[in-house]
Amino acid sequence: MKKITTFCIVVLLTTSFAIAQKKKVAVVTFYANKMVEFNELGGGFDFLLQDILQLRDDPNFNLTPILTKYHDNFFNDYSKEFPFDLIPESKVLESADYQKFTPKYDVKNYDAANYLMYGNYKYIYEGFIGQANEVAMAKMFADKADGVMFVYINFAFEKGFGVGSTMTIKMRATTRVALYNKTGEKVFAFSESERSKKTGVMVGGVPVVKPEKILPMCESALEELMGDLRKRIAKVVKKSAMKL
Repeated sequence: MKKITTFCIVVLLTTSFAIAQKKKVAVVTFYANKMVEFNELGGGFDFLLQDILQLRDDPNFNLTPILTKYHDNFFNDYSKEFPFDLIPESKVLESADYQKFTPKYDVKNYDAANYLMYGNYKYIYEGFIGQANEVAMAKMFADKADGVMFVYINFAFEKGFGVGSTMTIKMRATTRVALYNKTGEKVFAFSESERSKKTGVMVGGVPVVKPEKILPMCESALEELMGDLRKRIAKVVKKSAMKL
């Protein structure tokens, strides 16, 4: 009986210690890119830029519901696969230092319309030549979190079926999730993507870039991406806690 009791106490203490030692991470940006990419369609489609800009600015091209759905799934479901906890968003968004922070490659004065932010998040560039922002965010929340995370999604046209003027197009949704430790060093960064089940059409070899055609494709692509994203995240982040 004493051995059993001792064993239970050891297990309880070990579990309590593990819980107490669980790392914490602050999500510092969460957004969707409203500029649908078209590079995958190949050369000769540069003329689409004007249509893409008009789509971006059309109030009917409303990505807010799907960005919200992705955000809620990310925090309420996918985050359960992380070997660390995400701190409450309020601790980030209500931080005076965060609110007054001006990131390197700030977009508010020229192409802020390209990005749809979730809630009161800031657009904060991360990745290639983005070290200044990564380090700044890591230091800003070093007293609250062991690392900082950047999350975004974007959309891109891809060729579907057919040739020439009878070709269809698909949409690909891609999310990037990147984590940096307290010193701004990368712990992991990965991108996952999926194609839409819904397709669009070309008229005379030109994609129809209208909100009522494009938005359902974006929704479909993101639904496909979210389908097994939790499993994909679990594979990628399994050992990340040891690197924080």
